[in-house]
Amino acid sequence: MRGMRYWAAFGLAAGLAVGLVGCGGSSGANNTNTPTGGNTAQQASGATQTAPSGKAIKVGLVSDVAGIDDKSFNQSAAEGVRRAAKELGVQQQIVVSQRPEDYVNNLSNLAQAGYDLVIAVGFNMEDAAKQVAQQYPKTDFLIIDSSVGDISNLAAATFKAEQAGYLVGALAGLVEKDKALPNMNDQNVVGVVGGQEIPPVDDYIAGFQQGIQKTDPGAKVLVRYAGKFDDPTTGNQLGELEISQGADILFPVAGNTGNGAIQAAQSHRLYAIGVDSDQSYVAPGTVITSALKRVDVAVYDTVKAVQQGNFKGGVQTFDLTNDGVGMAPVMQGIPQKDVDQVNQLKQQIISGQIHISTTVQE
Repeated sequence: MRGMRYWAAFGLAAGLAVGLVGCGGSSGANNTNTPTGGNTAQQASGATQTAPSGKAIKVGLVSDVAGIDDKSFNQSAAEGVRRAAKELGVQQQIVVSQRPEDYVNNLSNLAQAGYDLVIAVGFNMEDAAKQVAQQYPKTDFLIIDSSVGDISNLAAATFKAEQAGYLVGALAGLVEKDKALPNMNDQNVVGVVGGQEIPPVDDYIAGFQQGIQKTDPGAKVLVRYAGKFDDPTTGNQLGELEISQGADILFPVAGNTGNGAIQAAQSHRLYAIGVDSDQSYVAPGTVITSALKRVDVAVYDTVKAVQQGNFKGGVQTFDLTNDGVGMAPVMQGIPQKDVDQVNQLKQQIISGQIHISTTVQE
C-alpha cells in the first residue's frame, strides 16, 4: 500500500497554524481587561470561586490560530480548563491567537498578569512556550503535544496518537473489506486529509495506515496535506478530490480544515472518521467513530496538580494504558464483530504485542 503525500495546490501558502481540531464557543462574556496582543480573550463567569480542596489559582490558556471552535483539539483543551473552573473553583481565561506571531505575546501577557498556570495548545507553540517559560521561572507552564523535558517550570503533554490512529484505521479496513455500510463502492480506497506535516499529525496518519494494513492489506490510502488547520474550504476541496478518486471513508487530521472534509463525505452520503474528540455530533450518520486524544484530561490534571502544589515540569505521556488516547463509540450499523476485533487489537497494543511506527508511508 502506498499513500500519496503532497501539499494541496489551490494557490495556498503553507499555513502556520497550531494544534489540530475543536468545537463550541467559550462560556462566559468577553473580558475587556484581558491581556492584549492580537487575540480574543474570554473568561468564564463564576470562575472565581475557591475550591474547598485547594487554593485559589488563576489558569490561562492560549489557543492556536484555529481557535477554540475547531470541534476537537483546541476545544478539548478549553473544555479541560472549563471543567477545572467548575469543579476546582479556579479562575480561568482563554485567549484565542489571531496569528502565529501572537503566541509569545499572549503567553507573556498571562504570565505578567500573575496567572499561576499558562497553557500553550499545540506543537507549533513549542518554541514560544520554551521562550516564555524561561523568562518567567515563577510561573508554571503546560505545552500540549510536545516532548520538551528540560525546563523545570514547563510540563509537556505528549500523546501516542499513533495508537488511536491504528485503532480507527483497523476499523476502517474492516468496514472497507466487508462493505459494511450503505453507499460504499468496490474500490477499497480511503482518504486522509492532514493539516501540516508535523509529528502530532503524522503520528495519527502513520498509525492509521498500519491499522488498515492489519485488517485490509489490499486497501489503498490517499494522503494529502492542506498546510493549515483553519481552512475548512480547502479541507472540503481535498475531501472532494479524494472522493473523486474512489475514497468512501475520509480521515481528516486537520483541525477546522478537517471539518470541511467531513462535510464533503456527508454531502456524498459517505463516511468520515473524526479526530482528537468524539466528532459524531458534527455529522451524524457520517462520522463512524473518532480517534481520541484526551487533551482535556491532560489540562485538567495539570491544573489540579498546580492547585495542590504538586506541579512538576517534564514530559507526561498519554496512551492506551492510561486512557489518554483511544477510539470513540462507533456509529450504528458497524458490525459488532468488527468492534470486537478492534478491541482485541487494542489489548495487543497495550500488552506490547503490536508495535506501531510513527513514520508515514509514502
